[in-house]
Amino acid sequence: YTKIKGADILIPSMPIWMGVRSSPAQLMCERLDGSYRDLDPHTGQFPLYGKVVGVIVTGNEDGAHDCCATTLYNFTHYGCTVPPNADCYWVGDAGPGPSYIEAGQGHLYTNRTARFLASGTVWMANMLKTNGPIGTNLVELTADAQKVSTDTAPAG
Repeated sequence: YTKIKGADILIPSMPIWMGVRSSPAQLMCERLDGSYRDLDPHTGQFPLYGKVVGVIVTGNEDGAHDCCATTLYNFTHYGCTVPPNADCYWVGDAGPGPSYIEAGQGHLYTNRTARFLASGTVWMANMLKTNGPIGTNLVELTADAQKVSTDTAPAG
C-alpha cells in the first residue's frame, strides 16, 4: 500500500482466468477498497487521487475487455485518472498455448496498444504533476449534497 501511494502511475497486470481477471487481481482491488478510510482531511480525497492507471491483461481465453473495463472502473472509484487507450492485452488462441513471449512477441495489436498505454499514462502523469493536484473537494461536495438529501448519512 505504501508503494502504491508513492507511485505516480499504476499498471495492474493480470492473467485471464475462466474469462475474468485472476483472483490475485480481484484481491488487490478488494484490498484497495480499504483506502477510503485514508482520506485527505481537507479535501476528503482518497489516497489514490492524482495517480494515473492503465492495465495489462494476458491469457489464452476471451475476456480481456471485461478484465480491463472492470479494473479501470474500480480504480476510478479510488480516485485514479484513466487516460485514453489505457489498456493492453494479448490472449492468443483459446485454450492452452504459448505465452506472448513464447509466441515471439510479434503481435502488432499488442505491440501498438502497449505503446499507446505507456505514452498516455506518462503524458497524463506529467500533466497532473505539472498542473498540481486535482482540485475536487469531496468534503464540500458532500456537504452540498447533504443540503438536498433526505438521508444525510454519507454512503462509503
